[in-house]
Amino acid sequence: MSEVRFRDSIFARLVVWAMLVSVGVTLLLWAVTYTTLDRSSRAALVRAVDVDLAGMADIHASGGQGELAKRIEDRLALATDDGNASHYLVADNAGQRITGDIAVWPKLDARLSEAGYITLSGNVPAYARATQLAPDLKLLVAREYGYDSALARRISWAFLAAGGLAAAVVGLLGRWRANRLARRVGRINRAFREPDQPSLEALEEGSAETDEIGELTRHTSEALAHLRRMVGAHRETTDQVAHELRTPLMHLDNRLVKALAKAQDEDDRRLLSDARAEIRHVIALLESLLDIATSEARKGDRLGLSPVNLSQLVNRIGELYADSAEDSGHVFTRSIMPGITCQGEEMQLTRLITNLLDNAFKYVPAGGTVRLSLEQGPTLSVSDNGPGVPEDERDHIFDRFRRGRSNIQAGESGRRHSAGLGLALARAIAERHRLTLNLVPSPKGASFVVAPETKS
Repeated sequence: MSEVRFRDSIFARLVVWAMLVSVGVTLLLWAVTYTTLDRSSRAALVRAVDVDLAGMADIHASGGQGELAKRIEDRLALATDDGNASHYLVADNAGQRITGDIAVWPKLDARLSEAGYITLSGNVPAYARATQLAPDLKLLVAREYGYDSALARRISWAFLAAGGLAAAVVGLLGRWRANRLARRVGRINRAFREPDQPSLEALEEGSAETDEIGELTRHTSEALAHLRRMVGAHRETTDQVAHELRTPLMHLDNRLVKALAKAQDEDDRRLLSDARAEIRHVIALLESLLDIATSEARKGDRLGLSPVNLSQLVNRIGELYADSAEDSGHVFTRSIMPGITCQGEEMQLTRLITNLLDNAFKYVPAGGTVRLSLEQGPTLSVSDNGPGVPEDERDHIFDRFRRGRSNIQAGESGRRHSAGLGLALARAIAERHRLTLNLVPSPKGASFVVAPETKS
């Protein structure tokens, strides 16, 4: 199993959601701010034009057309502080200009005191209102609003920039915190994957935090420490049981050897030899069961593993079986890629390979072919052209005490003392090394493949 990539991490998704929420809130606030500014500036624009128009109408009413023209010239000569200049036009009913700086009367009805947005010369946008001052005299007051729009845009862009910066800060801080949380969770995952001493020590260092992950780390550390104690106690107990059983059996075997040396009758010698064979079978059975239990208890545990030149190991084993294959009348072929290494225990890997080869030679009659191959991966396969595994036994071929059926007479004696633990032990050793052992389909015979576990 590989490390979780950041983009697949739940913390990464939380950071992305936080950034999306920040961006969403920023856009919402920007929309509200822009709308509010736009409405306020437009209302102020309308109010300014109406007040100016009312003032000009009062000037005309009190001072006449001459006074109105003078006041318009005065106002046009003044520079505005807000950047939105006012413009005026006094014209007759035909639209001919009398005074003011607007050249052409727009499409606004003075009799209705109509207002609207117009474009002045030079493509300057403005808001204007017209009114009828006298039967043959009308007034237009306009005010630019481009400065207000530009100001609103600048404020909006500043708001968006600040919001984007805030989202970026949230993302950076969130990623920093997410990476820290991911490293803390990663220590827990590594301790489960590789419960060796360095992983447990790293786990204890991370248990000082007082938050939820710190509490989870403490519970994980305590649970794994308890599990290691239980596994150690189990291993010690099985070793003691094995010793207590193996010792008297070996003593009994020695007594049988002495009795066999003294026996004169051929029947007695045969019975004593059979008894010795049964004792050795029981010892081998006991050792196999202990090896299976030990391998299963240490499944995935990297402690005690070291680099093994698998190509050299398989070559050595292959050479030994090549000699015995000639004696048994089998054809033994090898295809071993050089330079393949792996982390493992050499003795255990040796037992895995020899169990598979023993199983193949046991069930393949003389004249049959056994093939041993090693490829990059590492992928090891042992296949043959023998009778194969019956369909109803394929799902249970790796079960303990499961012995295959065959009608080949030559193999019956070889299987008489088989306990059915060879393939079970081989699979347990494979899993201890994070490998898989499977019976794969083949056109003829049986084919067993050892390959790395599929990463998830």
